[in-house]
Amino acid sequence: MWEVIRANKRRAVFLIVGMAALLMAVGFVLGELMAPGAGVFGLLMAFVIWIGLTLASYFSGDKILLASSKARVIEKQDHPVLWNVVEEMTIAAGLPTMPAIYIIDQEAPNAFATGRDPERSAVAVTSGLLERLTRDELQGVIAHELGHIANRDILYMTVAGIMMGAIVMLADMGVRMLFFGGGRRRTSSDRGGGGGQALIMVVAIVLAILAPILAQLMYFALSRRREYLADASSAVYTRYPEGLASALEKIASNKIELKTANRATAPMYIVNPLKLTKTGLSDLSRTHPPTSERVRILRSFAGGETGLKGYDQAFRRITGRAVGVVPAGSLAASQEVPTRPAQADPRTHIERVRQATDAMWRLQGYTFLGCACGTALKVPPAHAGTTLECPHCGTPHAVPAAPAP
Repeated sequence: MWEVIRANKRRAVFLIVGMAALLMAVGFVLGELMAPGAGVFGLLMAFVIWIGLTLASYFSGDKILLASSKARVIEKQDHPVLWNVVEEMTIAAGLPTMPAIYIIDQEAPNAFATGRDPERSAVAVTSGLLERLTRDELQGVIAHELGHIANRDILYMTVAGIMMGAIVMLADMGVRMLFFGGGRRRTSSDRGGGGGQALIMVVAIVLAILAPILAQLMYFALSRRREYLADASSAVYTRYPEGLASALEKIASNKIELKTANRATAPMYIVNPLKLTKTGLSDLSRTHPPTSERVRILRSFAGGETGLKGYDQAFRRITGRAVGVVPAGSLAASQEVPTRPAQADPRTHIERVRQATDAMWRLQGYTFLGCACGTALKVPPAHAGTTLECPHCGTPHAVPAAPAP
């Protein structure tokens, strides 16, 4: 979808410039609060912060977001099913490189993608997602995230998330200075300019309140359309829209808090982890389209032709909008293929839980030993002995030495 990629590049530029203007406005006001005439200094400091954040976002933004989410990279032996699904969808999406795979040790099911471009990208899923979803459902979620990578969503959302965090932090600092005595107080020598100072105070209060709200609205508005397009990509890659539809229902019905998510990272997840889309909130405050609407669109053409044209027609039919979500050029070049039937997942829920738990234990340094009786021994890294007896049959097993740090 070359039109989507080109549009996302334009949005990235507009987003960076718009958030830079907000960041510098907040910096100017903070400078004036500290001392009259110091607004220029605050502006320069905000500019330096903007340059630093832009460079950090471009070169290390994915690492920052993954670290803040407490995600840990895995290899194939850690979770073969997840690895194989990502491998399959990488081929289906035509990506040049398979994304790095991360697991977040959180019970709440969710996932997100991040990175700079398709050559340097990553997909992260929670352990709760691995436990709850069948293979078809997991495939739908992974295909959705790889759709973000293929559509070049990941760079500007990574940059936006980090810059929004900076704006919120500076605005919060300004509020604290205003209400807790951190700002400059007037003295008798300032009385001649008391009117100007009062105006600066009013502007500072308004800007401190509105800046993070405006930053979030810019961020959220950009995140909603990309979710529809990633859903469409998932339907094309998997040829089984029901997989993603069922996964979205399971994720949205979850009541467990995703503790590693925050306002800056929430729009990156496949379903909003902060539950901002409750009935009664303005559509402008939503990070994602309504999940129920996304599910209805996916199911409205399941069993027929899967393709961008089919998804766009379903989108207009379900939402009642005259204009679709897929660009005209991409629609003209799209090819329709029949949906495939569901594939049985031989794993039970207990087996999925065991696989996810084993993956987390491996990441924590546990050694796995197989016993002839069928027992899998899990040896913690702090085990002091050189042998370990099977608790079921009593067979002794040699424990390999822990690797040097």
